[in-house]
Amino acid sequence: MGRARKRVVTGDADPPPTRKDEKPAALFRKEKKKKLDIGKIFINISIGLCIFSLIWFFYALYMRSSLAKRVVTLHLSPRVLDANSTSSKVSPERFWGSYRPQVYFGMKTRSPRSIVTGMMWMRQFSEVDVNLRHTCEQGDRLQGYGWLMHDGLSFGVQEIRENDFTLTTEFVKRPGGEHGGDWTWRITAKQHSSAPVISLMFYAAADIQGSLEAHVEERNRLGSITGFSEELGNFKITFLKPVAGESSSAKYASYNYLQTVSPGLERLTDIVRNSLNRRFVYSPPTGDKRQYIAVDTYKPPHQQHQQKPADPRKESDFVLHQVTVQTPFQVEVLFESGSSRNRPNQLSAAAMTDELEKRKAAFDAKFEKTFGLQAQGLGPAQIKFSKAALSNMLGGMGYFYGQSVVQSAYNEYPLLYPESALYTAVPSRSFFPRGFLWDEGFHQLLLSKWDPQVTREATAHWLDMINVEGWIPREQILGDEARSKVPGEFVVQRNENANPPTLFLALQTLLEQLSANPDTESSQPTLPFLRRLYPRLQTWFEWYNTTQTGPLPNSYRWRGRDKDTNLFLNPKTLTSGLDDYPRASHPSAEERHVDLHCWMAMASGIMARIAQLLGEPHQEYERTHETLSDNTLLEELHWSEQLRAFSDYGNHTQAVSLQQEKVYVPPGQPRHQFPVARLVRSVRRAPKPQFVKALGYVSLFPFLLLVLTPDSPKLEHILQDMRDADKLWTPYGLRSLSKSDPLYMKRNTEHDAPYWRGPVWININYLAVRALHHYGNMEGPYQEKATALYQELRTNIMNNVYRQYAETGYIWEQYNDSTGRGQGSHPFTGWSALTVLMMAEQY
Repeated sequence: MGRARKRVVTGDADPPPTRKDEKPAALFRKEKKKKLDIGKIFINISIGLCIFSLIWFFYALYMRSSLAKRVVTLHLSPRVLDANSTSSKVSPERFWGSYRPQVYFGMKTRSPRSIVTGMMWMRQFSEVDVNLRHTCEQGDRLQGYGWLMHDGLSFGVQEIRENDFTLTTEFVKRPGGEHGGDWTWRITAKQHSSAPVISLMFYAAADIQGSLEAHVEERNRLGSITGFSEELGNFKITFLKPVAGESSSAKYASYNYLQTVSPGLERLTDIVRNSLNRRFVYSPPTGDKRQYIAVDTYKPPHQQHQQKPADPRKESDFVLHQVTVQTPFQVEVLFESGSSRNRPNQLSAAAMTDELEKRKAAFDAKFEKTFGLQAQGLGPAQIKFSKAALSNMLGGMGYFYGQSVVQSAYNEYPLLYPESALYTAVPSRSFFPRGFLWDEGFHQLLLSKWDPQVTREATAHWLDMINVEGWIPREQILGDEARSKVPGEFVVQRNENANPPTLFLALQTLLEQLSANPDTESSQPTLPFLRRLYPRLQTWFEWYNTTQTGPLPNSYRWRGRDKDTNLFLNPKTLTSGLDDYPRASHPSAEERHVDLHCWMAMASGIMARIAQLLGEPHQEYERTHETLSDNTLLEELHWSEQLRAFSDYGNHTQAVSLQQEKVYVPPGQPRHQFPVARLVRSVRRAPKPQFVKALGYVSLFPFLLLVLTPDSPKLEHILQDMRDADKLWTPYGLRSLSKSDPLYMKRNTEHDAPYWRGPVWININYLAVRALHHYGNMEGPYQEKATALYQELRTNIMNNVYRQYAETGYIWEQYNDSTGRGQGSHPFTGWSALTVLMMAEQY
């Protein structure tokens, strides 16, 4: 058939009929193009979204990395202190000092890698095998130890009381040369009844840099150590032979020495303990020969079945001189700087006694001029106690250097903070020998009265540690020595966690001193100090004002409460400083904390004063202060009509208790294979948003920080609650939680004894006495009542703290609200030393 022919249409012939479902070609092409355009658009959008997602992903990675680094990025403003501000050239009079509060007696320089010196001792021929003393330990059970006199600059006198003998340690510094001058130690040992034989051990240790060389005389007596370091140049430490006290007649002694290396200062005690040997014989001219314990060759302990990584730190020189002698005796150790070429005489024997007496007389005169306790009518014993309280605070100043371990929400693992130095007082030489942010503000209230320069330097060191966010790690664990005293769970500091900004209290004191005496030598450096400090203060204040805000406008909430609520009777709020004080039973973002509100009211007022003084914009701080100090707002946010007191607000129930956990053990199964039953929290009634029904220190904060106006009716309620013996009043001070509160003296966990749930704390009592003094001097309906309470509370506190010191030899962390007995860590010559200001009536 062949191929079919194409049909040709001509003329006006009708077009071929089209089917009903067929579309015109143009329309078809148009729709086809439209489909292609939509496809292209879809593809382009998809590509764009992919590109955007990738950009966003990498941006998010970059931002997370950037945010992660912020926690360890220091503030960008110029540091308050110059890098060499603590060097021997800039500050020679403060270069050497007793800046090792964690040891019973030791000195170092205010430099990062100082040569350190110290003393150990032990009793010979005792029932206890080795009773080596070095670092301050509560378990040593000494009858008492602490500084009796210490001016924070040039000398100190300390007494250490064992059961059968007393050691008096004294030091005197003398300026000269370019490296901080000379100093001499004198240790006097006196027996109580029998005459024990004791060994004193004096040592010098390098911390990474520096070298030491031992010079041995008479076979095994270490006569001296010579050394060199970058900060000290050449120096010599001389060990004089013991004498019989004032008579200066020589005493028989046996001598030993140790020369080795140490991988870290925290290892010194262990090195000495592992070098002791009984092969030596003590053979005085009269009496029996007896074997005694002394340093020999250091033998590291054998670590059986332990695969420990090698210590990467560089080993440094460690040299120790041991003298074993029968009490009573006196021995001196001399440090002489190689650059002190024109010394008039050797600072020993009579020359040291003369210097010491001059310093003591100057200390006594300055103490009375500063605090006026004789004029207050206090007796010699109370004045001696007050001098010891101040001296222990000054002798408890430490110089630390190292890196904190910190973490933010953007870090998977903790990071090392930049290396930093910190010059700070410590709460307790035995239990808390490191810096605590909220303690330091209270410390400086006392120290600013004695020496404003100490307060300026300590505050500057703390603010120089602030990061770019405005956060300061609240607990400073700097260096291996400090870290060796801290349980692992407390080492990492988290950047959402605050601490009360008590340094503003110290700044308030400096402002008042400047205002009262602007031309005095002690006040003149304050203005330039504040000018350098101000940018960091702004960021610090703003950090609180943004990261610690509450759910309602002008409310505040502490971050960092315990998260595992099942194990706590009431989850702790360590960041508030008041630890286990009862807050809302079920932590939530809806909480409002009255104490933090008051801290911010106080801080904003001081920020306004500083800004105005410096000629900086201050109106915003004033507005914040006026808002937060508004008593109407305060009552709206925190006044509980049911409790008739100021209160926290949150998701709360009082129907909680600790009960033994039920652990099911199948019949016939051994019990030891199953978990040990714990005490866990039982909630008998569901929580609801409400005011927390807890009356105690937190309830007092509008009064303590002077936020209440003198005519506020709420002030009357507070004064009544304070004086009520069934609530807060005791013969020893105000208890921390009302005696009628359900959580009064209740354990928080099986192993967590009550802490801020009843005992008397001196820092809050100081604020209470200060507030009573304030309201007693302000016209208002409650003036007389405040004045009467002031006299009574002040007398109760100072009498009990003094009485406990006289009976026990210590100032304590807290005091039992039923008996007045000191309890907790001791010596605690941190904020408990504020008793001195109460005695002096200086607020």
